[in-house]
Parts: sequence; structure tokens; C-alpha cells
Amino acid sequence: MSRQNKDTKVSKFRLILVEDQTHKQLWSLRFTRVNFLVTVISIAVCVTVAFYSIIAFTPVRTFIPGYPDANARRAAIQNAILADSLENKMKVWEIYAVNLRKVLSGEEPMKIDSLISLGRAAGTAEADFAASQDSLLRQQVMEEEQFVISGNKSRVLPIEGMHFFTPLKGVISQGYDNVVHPFVDITAPANSVVKAALDGTVIFAGWTDAAGYTIQIQHSNDIVTIYKHNQKLLKNTGDKVSAGTPIALVGSTGSLSTGDHLHFELWYKGEAVDPTKFINF
Repeated sequence: MSRQNKDTKVSKFRLILVEDQTHKQLWSLRFTRVNFLVTVISIAVCVTVAFYSIIAFTPVRTFIPGYPDANARRAAIQNAILADSLENKMKVWEIYAVNLRKVLSGEEPMKIDSLISLGRAAGTAEADFAASQDSLLRQQVMEEEQFVISGNKSRVLPIEGMHFFTPLKGVISQGYDNVVHPFVDITAPANSVVKAALDGTVIFAGWTDAAGYTIQIQHSNDIVTIYKHNQKLLKNTGDKVSAGTPIALVGSTGSLSTGDHLHFELWYKGEAVDPTKFINF
């Protein structure tokens, strides 16, 4: 029985502080292993909490490398607001441009209510200006068409009143000649993007021995545009395209080509016309 009590006895330790000269005891502390372990853990937790509190709730955290200060956060918020405002403005002008193109081509424009609501959401005066300009243009078109006695509601514009998108910016190497050369050749670096001049439908996209990769687009008002000697075609027959849509890449394909260029033809009511009168290359 006495041996069991001796084995279960808790070991105690003493930490003493004495003076070196007189060996006088100045301070002593008794503890066990459990007390020592609890004390060390408690001190570690308290130090961690204190350190976290200082970092989280005091300006000391701004001294940490990479941590954004108040000015940086304020600038980020302002940039986000500015980007959102610019995006709304771009949407407003995009709708206005689409409506303008639709009105000029005789199509039904988008609902003006969507433009006005978008302008109010953006909170900008540009939206109201765009809406008012669109309303005035629509009213002018209606006044011009109120005396039309035909039942056709589509508004056919002459070719002089249409707005063409420049298919390729370059140098005209050979101009238009009604008899010898009823088209234009525009030189540009290889793989430059060729774009559609008007909204329309691709009626041919393929290869011919003389013209290489060729694409033809049928537009409204009996207008056809032809793009020859391309390096690569980006559209297929039957595809719908909008003005400015990439349709091909400049190349020098076909037996009649002597260098990288775009052979461009503009046909109106079955006759070739000079593209330079309507397009600024």
C-alpha cells in the first residue's frame, strides 16, 4: 500500500532566486509539470491575442509591406466608380450609333425607352443628349416618309447617302478605271484584317485560281462588295456580317496577284462604281 502511494505522488519543483554574495533567498516559486505547461500555454495565447489585436485594430498594420493604406483603398474605389461610369457611357453611345445606323438604312430602331433608362442609370447628361438626338432623327425620318404613297415601309437610300466602313487602311496601288480597271487595289502588310464595308450576307466565300481566296457580300439597296487575293477567309457562305466585322486576312493568293494587297470591288445595281468616292482608304 505504501509503495502505491509513493508512485502516485506528484513531483514538485522549486525555482529560487538568491543573492550571489550573501546567498540570501530573494524569491522562490513552487510548481508542478502541469502548472508549468498551463502557464506557458496561457502566456503564448495572451501574446498571440495581443499581437493580433495590435495588427488588426491599430494603424500599425499599414507598416506591413504590401498592405494597402487608406489612400490606396480610396483610389481603388474611385477608379472602380470611374470605370463603371465610362462603361455606362460607352453603352449609351453604342445604342445611339446602332439606332442611327438602323434609321439611315430604313430599319426599325431600338426602343428609345431602353436608351433613356440606361442614361438615367448612368446618371450622365450624354445619355439624355443621345436620346434627344435619336428622337429628333426619328421624327425627321417620319416627316420625310409621311408623303410616300407606296406600301413599302423600307427606306431605300441612294448609294451617296450610305455610310461605308473602310475595309482596309492602306495605300491604293492601282486606282479605279471604268474600262481597264473597274476596282481598286489597296496594299497593306500581310495578314492585315479585312473588314466588311456594310451590313450584309456572304454570298460566296471560297477559292478561285485567278483571284485566290475571295469573299462576296450582298448588301441592301442592290449593293455588292467583293474582296479578292486574301490569305485566309474568316467567314463562310451564308454568314450574316455587320459593318466593320473582320471577314478575311490580306494576302497574295491567286495567279493574278503580284504582292500582298486587297482587290476591292463595289457594285451598285449591277454596275461597278468607284469605291474611292464613298470610302476613305
